[in-house]
Amino acid sequence: MTPALTFFIGLVMLVLFGWYFATDQGLRKRLLALTLTVLLVIFSIVTIWPPEKKIALGLDIQGGTSFLIRLMKGDKDVTKGMLDQAVEVIRKRVDYFGASEPIISPVGNDRILVQIPGLDTAKIQEARDQLSRVAKLEFRLVYPDGGERLRAIDAGKEVIPPEYRIETYQMRAEGNEKPKEERLLVKKKADLGGDRVSGSNAYYGNEGWTVQLKFDSEGA
Repeated sequence: MTPALTFFIGLVMLVLFGWYFATDQGLRKRLLALTLTVLLVIFSIVTIWPPEKKIALGLDIQGGTSFLIRLMKGDKDVTKGMLDQAVEVIRKRVDYFGASEPIISPVGNDRILVQIPGLDTAKIQEARDQLSRVAKLEFRLVYPDGGERLRAIDAGKEVIPPEYRIETYQMRAEGNEKPKEERLLVKKKADLGGDRVSGSNAYYGNEGWTVQLKFDSEGA
């Protein structure tokens, strides 16, 4: 129902209410009361219809999962900024499951309450694993042949080397373009961790956004 239609119906009902209280004739009062009752019922039904889209059902009705995530402190205590940042990260991960109106809110100084209503039973454990996983930055070497080995593997002429695996990466689209996927043959074991990054900055150049990373003495 559009806002204009809602306003018009409300205005009509207001006029009828005023007419009802202003008139002294019994028959007219009964007719006005009946008309107002019918309009109220119709307006209420239209407002909540269809109920599966207009009414947000809780976990006790439509099922789902609910749990607490605790942030473990490392060298530093958990701050409010860290907690807020973790909430945003978890919110993005929850969006992956397409849940309707999830609840993600901080509890205390180091906990986050996550409620995902309507989540299929088969995906509950996947959601728990996804949300509790620690984000890690790792660098893995790509098989150094320009993709020839991967094409040979796809054609059934070669096998995957034991220390490598095939990963699929989704490239972020720009403008109206569709996201692109790229398959790479990368090492199973990371050659470098994010702990070796000492600094980073981003700038927009002729080829779009570019991120520069600076490594420490061991990572360089």
